[in-house]
Amino acid sequence: MDPRYNDLAAVLTGFSCALKKGEHVLIDAYDIPEQMVVALIRAARKRRAIPHVLEHSARVMRELIRNGKREQFDELARVELQRMQKMDAYIAVRGSHNIFESSDVDSKNMADYMSAMKPVLDHRVAKTKWVVLRWPTAAMAQQAMMSTEAFEDFYFRVCTQDFARMKPGMAALKRLMERTDEVHIKGPGTDLRFSIKGMSAIPCGGDRNIPDGEVFTAPIRDSVEGVIAYNAPTVYQGVSFDNVRLVFEKGKIVEATSSNTKKLNEILDSDEGARYIGEFAIGFNPHIKEPMRDILFDEKIAGSFHFTPGQAYDIADNGNRSQVHWDLVNIQRKEWGGGEIFFDGKLIREDGVFLPKALHKLNPDYLLGE
Repeated sequence: MDPRYNDLAAVLTGFSCALKKGEHVLIDAYDIPEQMVVALIRAARKRRAIPHVLEHSARVMRELIRNGKREQFDELARVELQRMQKMDAYIAVRGSHNIFESSDVDSKNMADYMSAMKPVLDHRVAKTKWVVLRWPTAAMAQQAMMSTEAFEDFYFRVCTQDFARMKPGMAALKRLMERTDEVHIKGPGTDLRFSIKGMSAIPCGGDRNIPDGEVFTAPIRDSVEGVIAYNAPTVYQGVSFDNVRLVFEKGKIVEATSSNTKKLNEILDSDEGARYIGEFAIGFNPHIKEPMRDILFDEKIAGSFHFTPGQAYDIADNGNRSQVHWDLVNIQRKEWGGGEIFFDGKLIREDGVFLPKALHKLNPDYLLGE
């Protein structure tokens, strides 16, 4: 047993989910080593919780969805919802040997599957303590353009970092966002305005996703105006996208282009809510600096923000509903072209660096203890 497995399992069952005696926790394991599953079971039992395990294969899931029927997906969702309703907590560790495994799944089949499973996701997000993370694989190392060993070292360092150090800065950013009306974001190819008046802001410091480091809210649904050019590459539904550009009018995406414009618009046409924004978040994890086509890492990049077509979270709810939730990322550090974020006309972040004194504890020099 790699001792880092035990360290990570302790973070997930302790800091992230705070498992208590008698609580049922579902360990959702996707293509990860059995030793990590064992470590999670032992860590849950050490906290006197009751572990349950599901093991998945991305290749098997591809086959089920590729030639599946809606009635099959509905029955699967019925069973999975019953299981989720029995759980107090949920830990998902997702590995993949091929991030493009689902790239040849028909868009309608994928939409039918995601639509059927949405009640399971909604219950899990709203009713359980949950944390989701990727597992380091050679494929992920290749995405990050690192050796497998170097990437594993990076992964465990990031995932077991001192997330508590983020709390003071996150609390300050939460207060500022919750008293803000208009947000104005500028950068290369981007000039975007929207309101977050009256919306809740949610700090995320290791208790939902690992790695973590963001504060999110949602724009007033119909308030988004302007254009955004995302500079981080992304993979969604097993398909790669670069240079995504969206144009908004009265909150709706009226123009969408990318390196795969046809597929992009197919996803945005999944349902009405997919062309509206469900989340706006500011990322600040100091260890994560470059995109690797993995949303759970890329959305936390230091000096980034993400602006998310699709479903809003119940805890920061602008009313938008969709089977889509796609965290598209823009990096504003100088080496990525820079950019500014204004709250009610005041510059609060420039080229990825927070300017108000109360937010300095979210800058890398503080979070890294430098």
